[in-house]
Amino acid sequence: MTVRKAPLPPSFHRIWAASGVSSLGDGIYYTALPLLALGLTHDPMVFSTVEACALLPWLFLGLIGGTLVDRWDRRRVLWVTDAARFALMVAFGVVAALGAASITVLCATAFLLGIGQIFFDSASGAYLPTLLGREPVALQRANSRLQGAGQVAEGFVGPPVGGFLFALGRAVPIVVDAATFLFSALMIRSLPPTPARPRPAERASVLAEAREGALYLLRHRLLLGLALRPAVGNFAFVGVGAVLALYVHDTLHLAPALYGVFLTAEAVGGLSGTLLAGRLSARFGTGGTLTLTAAVEAVALLGIGLAPGAIAAGAGFAVLGAAMGATIVLGGSTRQAIVPDALMGRVTAASRLLSRSAGPAGALFGGWLATVAGLRAPFLFGAGVLGTMVVVAARFTSNARIDAALTEAATAREAAAAVPAAV
Repeated sequence: MTVRKAPLPPSFHRIWAASGVSSLGDGIYYTALPLLALGLTHDPMVFSTVEACALLPWLFLGLIGGTLVDRWDRRRVLWVTDAARFALMVAFGVVAALGAASITVLCATAFLLGIGQIFFDSASGAYLPTLLGREPVALQRANSRLQGAGQVAEGFVGPPVGGFLFALGRAVPIVVDAATFLFSALMIRSLPPTPARPRPAERASVLAEAREGALYLLRHRLLLGLALRPAVGNFAFVGVGAVLALYVHDTLHLAPALYGVFLTAEAVGGLSGTLLAGRLSARFGTGGTLTLTAAVEAVALLGIGLAPGAIAAGAGFAVLGAAMGATIVLGGSTRQAIVPDALMGRVTAASRLLSRSAGPAGALFGGWLATVAGLRAPFLFGAGVLGTMVVVAARFTSNARIDAALTEAATAREAAAAVPAAV
């Protein structure tokens, strides 16, 4: 007899819609931004600086943002953040329309968007497990749908739309991106308020609470492994992404009008990865799947760096996207299932801080390496870096370690739920 899975709650579908539309705007923006920068400079170091500015806020505000998310209403954080990003993109669109979008303006906008991403990512990572009761299978299904919609919107639809809109005018894709933030804010604002969490009689300082979340992550071997995986990966991926537009244009000789189409290859693979994540986990276990995807990522990036043309590189990006898609679904769902609610915002932020802290260094290193060794060099070096993740995944995120952590977390929640009844 086939066991029917319980449907996800209606409120999830509003989050799903908001995430999908916002991802579409991201795909448009991240395609138009390098095209805008390409009209200003061909210097790899300048390109990498813009990329680094988007990630720098995590180094300075990541833990603080997660701590504030644990103190505030998470739904309110989500819609207010998107409303602020809407206003920022409107202002950026005006500047672009006036022809004043210099590299300094691009860096400042990327930095401010990065601050907004801290609050949005930390709040959304903490809100979803509360909505779904931390049930591992439900979290995998929900994250698979969210990631799948994101891959389609941001990676498949957004890039060609962004290229087309950019051809209409520099400010057009920016204004459309602003509209997606507004839609997301309104959708999330319509959700019912989240249940009020009990406030302690005496609350520690923000820094002390941030330290508590960071220590929880660092002392939990599985959570540390789940954070180290994207940390090492981001050093390679951001280093590659910082010079990707130049690599595609100058080495693969692809016309700028086709750049958005080229980017859809990773999205096609990413969508398949998110859809297959649950099946792979059922067959190989979550830990086994994470080890497998680590190996696939390394081989795929090596193939991209050695690709003779855009078609071969696009195929490599499709394989890379599939491995990354499955990794994001399984890694995020596992963390959401085991972290206590009171610490979810801080642990999520600490995980993102660790995973993204290597990004700015990777961007600058990728730009420098491309300058001194050629545009293929960041891809080849990144493949070697990703190879180390096979060992990390096998040791830190094994099937046995994940199963033990899920059992321990479920037991702790049952014990906490039984305390009021026993009083």
